[in-house]
Amino acid sequence: MAFADNLKQLPGVENIEKLDLLDSGGNPVATLENKPGKAGSLAVYNHLILRHGRIDAASAAEGLTLFAEHTEDAKKNPGKHPNIDRLFQVIEQKLNYSAAVTKR
Repeated sequence: MAFADNLKQLPGVENIEKLDLLDSGGNPVATLENKPGKAGSLAVYNHLILRHGRIDAASAAEGLTLFAEHTEDAKKNPGKHPNIDRLFQVIEQKLNYSAAVTKR
């Protein structure tokens, strides 16, 4: 399924201002803001947090599936899709992030 179709099945993020990914010490390692061109990534990460409670190897693998055609583009073009690159990193380095969601 295409990324646009996958997004239609995820919870909306209209009421979310941002999502901060936190390391094991509670320190922010990344922020996904609800901005044009970024809302899709926010929706994927928000879904993963709601479903799994964290971003770890298993949830990152699901996220890569949800990003659909963009995942293959990210493999071919490292740095072009930083939010997808982060999911590859989570899997490769066995990272585990929690999240703090800021509502609008």
